[in-house]
Amino acid sequence: MNAFTRRRFVAATVTAAIAPTLTSRGDEDTDGGWIDAHVHVWPKDREKYPISPKFKKAAVKPPEFSPETLRAQQKGTGVERTVLIQMSFYGFDNSYMLDVIESDPDRYRGVALVDASEPEPARRMADLAEGGVGGFRLSGSPEKVKEWESSPGINEMWKAGAEQGLAMCCLVNPEALPAVHRMCRKYPETPVVIDHFARVGVGGEIDQEQLDGLLGLARFDKVHVKTSAFYALGEKRPPYTDLAPMFRQVRDAFGSERLMWGSDCPYQVQGEHTYEASVALVRDRLAFLSEEEKTDILRNTAEKVFFG
Repeated sequence: MNAFTRRRFVAATVTAAIAPTLTSRGDEDTDGGWIDAHVHVWPKDREKYPISPKFKKAAVKPPEFSPETLRAQQKGTGVERTVLIQMSFYGFDNSYMLDVIESDPDRYRGVALVDASEPEPARRMADLAEGGVGGFRLSGSPEKVKEWESSPGINEMWKAGAEQGLAMCCLVNPEALPAVHRMCRKYPETPVVIDHFARVGVGGEIDQEQLDGLLGLARFDKVHVKTSAFYALGEKRPPYTDLAPMFRQVRDAFGSERLMWGSDCPYQVQGEHTYEASVALVRDRLAFLSEEEKTDILRNTAEKVFFG
């Protein structure tokens, strides 16, 4: 019995366990509409879904961000499907994310965490893919990322990504992009997604040299970029139009068919930042985007990479 079959065997129990945090789909159509390619969710229940000992419970803020809360934020924005990103404070235990996907596999897909130091990470990737996972998060400091090239487990993951059509989702700072570039050159057929513009602009000003490092990855056909986490970049104030010049350069380099939008909830819905403001930057405020390009960024690219 494979991993996904086992999950379906316990589907009734799983759905009942998380039902209080889920919103009924009702008559909503999840075949159309926008896709949020970057959301984190977690429950209040610390017994069924324990926090990793490496993290302090006090560091989990907000204490809960449920699918129900997410759907309330998405209501009226045109967003109907979501890619869930495994939270680091659960370590390599992807259980809650998988349970949410199992509750509504038409609406959700996932990006999981796998321990590359354990034996056979490719087998683990294949098992998780059967549960609705389409990518695997890789993150680290520039020094840690440099070790990817010599890590047997990381190399196995990149190779399996090409063979299984699973994305390497890189949460890195601009300083780590040269190492990502080298991995892309080594594994050109592996799908890659760079999160949050590679965090160019986190310090406030958009540094052109750092941005050029991101733009250089456009030479690899399988590299995609998440236009996401607007609350954390540049001036860090809605309506985020100060990000337009960077956004345009990235569009020019990669083409809209390799860009996808993500909110980075729950962090996008704190203080003056709102879900609607994040969607609106792409939907309404970037005059250089055609309607076809907006559809690529808000739906088609994430659909291809994660829902295809």
